[in-house]
Amino acid sequence: MAVRAAVLPAIGSPLEITGIDLPDPGPGQVRVRLAAAGVCHSDLSLSDGTMRVPVPAVLGHEGAGTVVAVGEGVGHVAPGDGVVLNWAPSCGACHACSLGEVWLCANALSGAADVYARTTEGTDLHPGLNVAAFAEETVVSASCVLPVPDGVPLTDAALLGCAVLTGYGAVHHSARVRAGETVAVFGVGGVGLSALQAARIAGASKIVAVDVSAEKEALARAAGATDYVVASDTTAREIRGLTGKQGVDVAVECAGRAVTIRTAWDSTRRGGRTTVVGIGGKDQQVTFNALEIFHWGRTLSGCVYGNSDPARDLPVLAEHIRAGRLDLSALVTERISLDGIPAAFENMLAGKGGRALVVF
Repeated sequence: MAVRAAVLPAIGSPLEITGIDLPDPGPGQVRVRLAAAGVCHSDLSLSDGTMRVPVPAVLGHEGAGTVVAVGEGVGHVAPGDGVVLNWAPSCGACHACSLGEVWLCANALSGAADVYARTTEGTDLHPGLNVAAFAEETVVSASCVLPVPDGVPLTDAALLGCAVLTGYGAVHHSARVRAGETVAVFGVGGVGLSALQAARIAGASKIVAVDVSAEKEALARAAGATDYVVASDTTAREIRGLTGKQGVDVAVECAGRAVTIRTAWDSTRRGGRTTVVGIGGKDQQVTFNALEIFHWGRTLSGCVYGNSDPARDLPVLAEHIRAGRLDLSALVTERISLDGIPAAFENMLAGKGGRALVVF
C-alpha cells in the first residue's frame, strides 16, 4: 500500500515528500496510522550526519497513532488501539538492560539498519531511528509501540515519545532535582521546555531559562521559568547574580554545543550538577583543567533519552498531564502538515520556535 512520507535521500540532502510502498506487518510487527509526529532536533542531526543513519531513510522518531494491523505473535496491542512510538526499545538481554539501564541498551537501534519499505520506484528505505514517523503510516517492531495512557489525546501523546521523556527524565532521573533547588535550562526547544516544566514539578525554587533568542522568553515563562537570560559571553555571571553569586544547583544543557556545555558547567555552584542532553558533533570539544575539576567539585554527566524507561515513565507523565501539572500544548509552537516538514527543518537551523507538530 502506498503512503506519503518525508524521505532523506542522502546525508546533507533536503527531505523529499514522496510516495512509498509499505508492506503488511510480518511476525512481531505492527502497522500504525500516524496521528501526529514531532519535528525534533535529533532528526536534523540525522539528516546532516551528526548521527549516523543508513540512507535513503524516512526520518521522524517522535510520534503516536492508531494500530491498523498486527503481525503474528503480537498480543499487547490490537487494531484500533492508540499507541506511542518508542524509538529506542530495550532488548532486555544486553549488559545495560541487565543493570536496569534500558536507555543504554546496546541493541536499541538495531532496527534502523533494516529495510522496512521501498520507494514507489523500488529503492530500499530504512526507518530512521527505528520508527519512520514522518509518514502517513509506518510498520515497526512490536517492541516499538506502547499503549497511549488513558486521558491523553493522540496528537499530544506524540510528544511523549521523545521531547517529554527526555526533558522530564533529565531533571528527575539524571540530575535528580530536589525541592528547593535552583535550576538553569540551556536551550528552549521542545526538550528544554519539557525540562522547565519538570523542574517546576520537582519544586525548584528558581528556574532560569537560557536561549540565544529573546523571542522565546514567553514560551519559557509559560513552561515554568522564573527568570530568562539571553545567551552571551556573560551568561554564567548573570546566572550567578540571580543566585546570590553562588550559581545554580543544577544546569541542564539541551543544545549540544561545546560553548553551551562549558557555560552550563560554569553556571553551577561549587558541588553543582550539570546534565548534558543535547547531541553535539565530534568537533564540539569541551575542555577543563585538572585544578578546576578538583576545586569546584562539580559533576558533569551525559543523559540518553532522559535516562528514562518509557514503559515505567509514560504512566507517570500521564498522571501529571491529567492533573494539569504538565501542559504538552506549551511545547508546540506550530502545527504543520507533512509537506511543512522541510520548512520546519529550516526553522530549527535558524534557532526558531519550540516544537513543530506534524498533524496527519
